[in-house]
Amino acid sequence: MTTDQRKTIFIVGNGPIKNDLSDMVDQSDLVVRFNEPKLSKEFSGTRTDLLFVCNSGKPMQRRLSDPAYFNSPIVQGASQVVFAYHPQIIAEYFRQPHLLSRLKGRRGDWTLQAIDAFGAAGKAILLLPPHFYRDGCDVLGIPEAKRREIFPSTGYFGLTYILQNFDPAEWKIVLCGFTWEGWKRHAWGDERQWVMDKVEQGILNIIV
Repeated sequence: MTTDQRKTIFIVGNGPIKNDLSDMVDQSDLVVRFNEPKLSKEFSGTRTDLLFVCNSGKPMQRRLSDPAYFNSPIVQGASQVVFAYHPQIIAEYFRQPHLLSRLKGRRGDWTLQAIDAFGAAGKAILLLPPHFYRDGCDVLGIPEAKRREIFPSTGYFGLTYILQNFDPAEWKIVLCGFTWEGWKRHAWGDERQWVMDKVEQGILNIIV
């Protein structure tokens, strides 16, 4: 299949986008987003097919308590929601809230509550298996001893999932809104280099 015949996937990060890509994104064949688009949303349309979500920690707790999130065009449009972190991985590697925080309602793992909430919104749900996380850490070079300190991002696992399930010979995979900045415990430098290697190989395309 030639390049001109390929279908297009847009993978939209949550960082700022310089130019309005709304028409290109909404008219593509598949759109992937993460958590809750903020800085990118004005310039990246609203179409969403796959929504990858971090199902742990404070951000998930906040989303679960916010009806506006589940009524947003991004969530409403998604045909499938993918949870990036299996409960087994959260229990094994993620820091759990201390006792006082737990008494206040904090949890490390919001998977069951998120299944209920997204299910009530009519979404199909996919939970990535534990080996997916471990394999991702291996690819980024995060040693076992560091896996309670450094955590691959939801975006990284979304990209990995797409590359494993959509053949670049048949799909043109385009990234936008990625800055590789944010929570200090993500392996931003390694993730960015991984993406740039794929861009150099012609597997991924990126709009900066």
